Amino acid sequence: MSRHDEIHRLLDQLRDAVPELRGVLVASTDGLAIAHSMNEQIDVDRVAAMAATALGVGKRIAETLGAGELMETNVRGTSGQIFLYAAGSQAILAVIAPELTNVGLVHLEARGTAGQIGPVIEGPARTVVPGGLTGGVA
Repeated sequence: MSRHDEIHRLLDQLRDAVPELRGVLVASTDGLAIAHSMNEQIDVDRVAAMAATALGVGKRIAETLGAGELMETNVRGTSGQIFLYAAGSQAILAVIAPELTNVGLVHLEARGTAGQIGPVIEGPARTVVPGGLTGGVA
């Protein structure tokens, strides 16, 4: 299974576990969208860029306050919220939810998903050679 397919499988599992989510997105820490599953017409590239910026600001705040490595942050509005999770050192999991979402369930499921996405993104490079893949799990 390719990395892209594996990430989409993980996002589908998260969506199945918390069906009321409006969308989920994996972005690089540079703000580029890697994979997503959205319910609505949402500008994925804009969300990816904002998620990277928000996580970057959160990391600076955590460092300045001596709070250790930032793991997650969220923004809550009157009609929805977004949860941002570090997915290893190179990616971010953004979870977009309606206002009255079970936050405990979102955290439980999304923290596990972010923990699984990090190694997929940061795993060994896979190269295609005649007869199959080498350098990683197929």
